[in-house]
Amino acid sequence: MPPDTFGQHGPPVDAAPLGEEEAEDLLRGICFKTGPPRTVGVELEWLVHDREHPAALVPEDRLRAAADAVRATPLDAALTFEPGGQLELSSQPKGSLMECVDATAADLAAVRDTLGRSGLTLAGIGVDPWNPPRRLLREPRYDAMEAALDRSGSAGRAMMCTSASVQVCLDAGEEEPGPLGYGRRWQLGHLLGAVLVAAFANSPFRQGRRTGWRSTRQALWADLDPARTLAPQGRLDPRDAWAAHVLATPVMCVRNAEGPWDVPEALTFRDWIRGGGPRPPVRADLDYHLTTLFPPVRPRGHLELRMIDAQSGTDGWLVPLAVTTALFDDPEAAETVYRTVKPLAETAGLPPAPRNPLWTAAARDGLRDPELAAAAAACFTTALEALPRMGASGHVLGTVAAFHERYVARGRCPADDLPDPVQESHGKGLVR
Repeated sequence: MPPDTFGQHGPPVDAAPLGEEEAEDLLRGICFKTGPPRTVGVELEWLVHDREHPAALVPEDRLRAAADAVRATPLDAALTFEPGGQLELSSQPKGSLMECVDATAADLAAVRDTLGRSGLTLAGIGVDPWNPPRRLLREPRYDAMEAALDRSGSAGRAMMCTSASVQVCLDAGEEEPGPLGYGRRWQLGHLLGAVLVAAFANSPFRQGRRTGWRSTRQALWADLDPARTLAPQGRLDPRDAWAAHVLATPVMCVRNAEGPWDVPEALTFRDWIRGGGPRPPVRADLDYHLTTLFPPVRPRGHLELRMIDAQSGTDGWLVPLAVTTALFDDPEAAETVYRTVKPLAETAGLPPAPRNPLWTAAARDGLRDPELAAAAAACFTTALEALPRMGASGHVLGTVAAFHERYVARGRCPADDLPDPVQESHGKGLVR
């Protein structure tokens, strides 16, 4: 597997210590960069399996050789590998939905062709249905992450090594209020997000057994850490809420230039600034801390929607990308969908996503939950009306319409179609 690219060393020794007020100002400034929504991106995580024997654990040396071959393949997207060997393609920001779709489809075709020559395939499933976690990346970041997340149970290792997703990246929105305003889009992400979890739930199995969740991946995220995966609490302005949340979240690790990284317990970033850590934090530490927070909607200048399971099939990934982009970026659709999902706030209640009743129902029941099924049906209808206005191709429209007819219109999700992993291990073939 490739080397860990996240912070091989500690921060520069001559960097100035970071003050509390400076940290708050930085967080307000860098996490919500406003303006008319223009760019679209997608991050696709995939499990990598043997094409003929999907339940077999692929030997590490074979995965390494395949990774080397994929890295040598010219791609438009950034290519990385997750700790368990999952492959991730992160598209460049594109100026339209179709630019993003076309570039990503071309990259995926090249990656599939390269892996195919090694007898491997990409599997679009939210959680590996057969194998237990196996960490291949032995780097300081992942050693520290494993140690920190192990304090909360086994979900951390499962997330790191066996999960895969579709992450849609959209501009934060306009400064002014309205359907494309950043405040509205922030709120929309946390309500529509539950609908997306339910509609695209695609991980009902883990280690050969049915888990009782249609999105086991989302259940793992909710169980991962008491604070790290939560949305900010309260009804503050998004910038203020996020800044307060970041500084109140425990530090996962303190990087060192040599040796293993420190893994403090219950040291918030604010406490660190105030002198509670082994050394004063600097700006690079804050930047790194942001990469260790995993809320369902993560502001990184743009909005990163992280709640969607990986999707099966050659084109399954483009459905959540197209639907989400249409509902956020088309002004008419954004206004309609906001009115559709706003009543879901009553079901969600006060607890932040994903640990509230709305998100729990989405992960457990998918579209068998009547309220979520009705919301999803309205959202897909709205998206299908908006996509032609956004220049979507006939192929994209047809793929979204087929998903709507097969699943949403019938109150079903992809998890309802996944075959039992024991049957697949006996030659029925992997849903790709």
